[in-house]
Amino acid sequence: MLIRPYQPTDESTVIRLWERTGLTRSWNDPRKDIERKQCVQSEWFLVGLLNDNIIATAMVGYDGHRGWINYLAVDPDFQGNGYGREMMDHAEKLLHEFGCPKINLQIRKDNLTAIAFYESIGFIEDAAVSFGKRLIPDD
Repeated sequence: MLIRPYQPTDESTVIRLWERTGLTRSWNDPRKDIERKQCVQSEWFLVGLLNDNIIATAMVGYDGHRGWINYLAVDPDFQGNGYGREMMDHAEKLLHEFGCPKINLQIRKDNLTAIAFYESIGFIEDAAVSFGKRLIPDD
């Protein structure tokens, strides 16, 4: 799999992938999320290609304290072949080279498949509660 930064021409394919993998939610406009990422560490919005087709994505970020991974997705037709692990390895390498000491990510409690995946690659549940506050509605 070739991993490269997102390009604007990838938008519709990436959104379809996120829809197929259940990552989109009615209260988050994926186009706005992409637009926002293009303003902050845009080179860390990664897509994975197999035979020139996008099969994986990951939004990577670092705020100076923690690294964050969002929108890790692998096309359901290609899951179970190590591509998610490959995307995470690439993200971890970027963050490590930048001096990031720890990665955080959020998983919905009912997404048992994702929880099992992250546990299999060394992530553990933190003793923390995730809070959020929307500043800009996406509707």
